[in-house]
Amino acid sequence: MNWMGNLQQFGRSLMLPMIALPAAAILMRLGNVQWPEGMTNFGEVLTLAGSSIFLFLPYIFAVCVALGLTDNAAPAGMSALWSYYVFVQVTTYLTDHKLHIGVTGGIIIGVISAIAYHRFKDMKLPEYIQFFGGPRFVPIFMSAAAILFSYIMVFLQSSIEIGLKHYSNSILELGGFGAFIYGVLHRLLVPSGLHHILNNFAWFQFGAYETEDGNTVFGDIPRFFAQDPEAGMFMAGLYPIMMFALPAIAFAIIREAREDLKPRVKATFMTAALTAFLTGVTEPIEFAFLFVAPYLFLVHALLSGLAMWITYALDIHHGFSFSAGAIDFMLNAYLSKNALLIIPIGVIYAIVYYFMFRWAIRKFDIQTPGREDGSPLDEGVGDIPYRAPLVLQALGGKSNIVKLEACITRLRLTLDNDRKMDMTALRHLGAVGVIRLGGGNVQVVFGTFSELIREEMMKIMHRNLEHIHFHSPLQGRMIPLEEVPDPIFSAKLVGEGVAFLPDRGELVSPVSGLIKHVHPSKHAVGIETEEGLEVLLHIGIDTSSLNGQYFDVHVKEGDHVEQGELLVRFNVAQLKKHAKSLATPMVITNPDKVKSWNFAPFKAVKKGQASVMSVIMKEEQPDGGKAS
Repeated sequence: MNWMGNLQQFGRSLMLPMIALPAAAILMRLGNVQWPEGMTNFGEVLTLAGSSIFLFLPYIFAVCVALGLTDNAAPAGMSALWSYYVFVQVTTYLTDHKLHIGVTGGIIIGVISAIAYHRFKDMKLPEYIQFFGGPRFVPIFMSAAAILFSYIMVFLQSSIEIGLKHYSNSILELGGFGAFIYGVLHRLLVPSGLHHILNNFAWFQFGAYETEDGNTVFGDIPRFFAQDPEAGMFMAGLYPIMMFALPAIAFAIIREAREDLKPRVKATFMTAALTAFLTGVTEPIEFAFLFVAPYLFLVHALLSGLAMWITYALDIHHGFSFSAGAIDFMLNAYLSKNALLIIPIGVIYAIVYYFMFRWAIRKFDIQTPGREDGSPLDEGVGDIPYRAPLVLQALGGKSNIVKLEACITRLRLTLDNDRKMDMTALRHLGAVGVIRLGGGNVQVVFGTFSELIREEMMKIMHRNLEHIHFHSPLQGRMIPLEEVPDPIFSAKLVGEGVAFLPDRGELVSPVSGLIKHVHPSKHAVGIETEEGLEVLLHIGIDTSSLNGQYFDVHVKEGDHVEQGELLVRFNVAQLKKHAKSLATPMVITNPDKVKSWNFAPFKAVKKGQASVMSVIMKEEQPDGGKAS
């Protein structure tokens, strides 16, 4: 049983309702401003609209859980929505009041709807009633399931309400220590993405508060926006970490970067710091040191728990609709208590984190970005959505992907074989972290570009476009063709492609194909792929005059080679002395057959590294011509 994959999917589905909460917070904030005389009713309407989102959270959870567990299957979402409505109506009729179980009922209904969808979506009935088969049977089944669930809940009503209240109160009674435990666990679960499950209990289940209109809301977030004076226990302590501590880590990483790489690291981590400060999205910073210094991440988790305890002890109550960033801090300040104390706490945390991380990076020589060449967070990250074919190939290709999802900062995948992933290529393409969870379940952290990457990958998979992927033919640095010190190549008179500056003297085949040409001077090899692409590999500039010296060719014309197979060994040291340049172009000499091109960032690559370039061929027309 793929329990880790199921937990991943369940955790993601619990995150979906958070999409609605920023809208609720904005509406309620606007409703509470001082409107001009004559527009007071409009302000009340805005407040009502915002509070209604929190009132109907169980419905939102029912739909989101059903959709999240069925890859957005509409019949499952629809069945969950109206089934929860049936549940509310039936239980109210049977008991003369609503059952107070918070979003738990919605989650259960959503899970049942998802299970029913997977069980009955392919069900076949006799032809004369097949209209009611397949996905259309799900609402029929859920009719009976919702009623049965209602009777079970009514029968167990007292036990459930008492149990939930006792469990919730036992957590709340832990006070500051309970907040500390939550803060530590929250950070420790971030790498696996399972913190969403923990957050669901803290934010939407712990604690109950009855509003003035008689409705009961559950959890830290709904209680905070319902103006419960005790709410905020599981939120206030996150502000010093996300607004101050994580940006301080980013500044420490920038400060400790090598001088030659500092400009690029600064551009990347200044953006990451601003993102954490404003929105509370912190994974791009945390993953920069998680894998190279896990002990430092443990210290970070303990300090995060301590921040939760401190804010509790100082009677600070603040909350958020999305995350503990500056936007939520200012937007919801009107509901807070002692919120300004968060700022001096945050400043102290920023100072501690900045000097602690600078000391640790130096003391233990931690290879954070910018302290080694080929840093994963580098220039070109903003173009990642347009490199989706390369990301897809680095994950092992379309056939290797069983399930593809995304949340705010990461791709969540189930792979047929996670050993087919090219970890170096993924880092080369901007991934700040890759997490294997077992059973083929993998998370690849691309930051806030993740959803865009997923959308581009899904387009490719649905269009069934066939990309031809090129691996790196050598170890070194990939450069644009325009930087080759030869006008024939730089002006693309020979063809389109990229070039490499080699560190080692081994050239391997970037594609599978037939050796069509080996230059007598042994410095150039031509390969034709089965799709008809003609690929030229040219080692160095002005190396034909060396008459084959310093080159050892391992193939001959007519040989079939596989991707990664050795073609030529050459003496790098001697070529540096006798050649104009070591630049080694890899060009397609018949680019008229190519419809579109994709290039990875131009930086350090390893020999045989996947996904440095990919192309899509033009389609053949029936008359033998090419489609445009």
